[in-house]
Amino acid sequence: MSAPLSVDGVAAPPRANGELLFAAPWESRAFGLAVSLYEAGAFEWPRFQAALIARIGAWEADRAGDWSYYHHWLAALEDVLVDTGAVPGGEVASRAEALALRPAGHDHPHS
Repeated sequence: MSAPLSVDGVAAPPRANGELLFAAPWESRAFGLAVSLYEAGAFEWPRFQAALIARIGAWEADRAGDWSYYHHWLAALEDVLVDTGAVPGGEVASRAEALALRPAGHDHPHS
């Protein structure tokens, strides 16, 4: 099973010369995490696409903050995982808060 990524419109990942485009390492990790969870059967791809389109639509309505496709991608993944019960909503928020407190360049847990 492979994620159907050859879509057009707002849900289509950014590309350059046909190749996926990532501006920072976390973007490719968020992308890979969503695709891997889908391929593992954690959720249906149309459900993720709908969540992504909803997140992008909400941003377009408010224009709050700078545009970042992968911020919407990650938020949509969180929405789907919480909605399916795979991850408790409070867990997503607490982990995001803990990770946000780390210094720049320290994107892995300390041993």
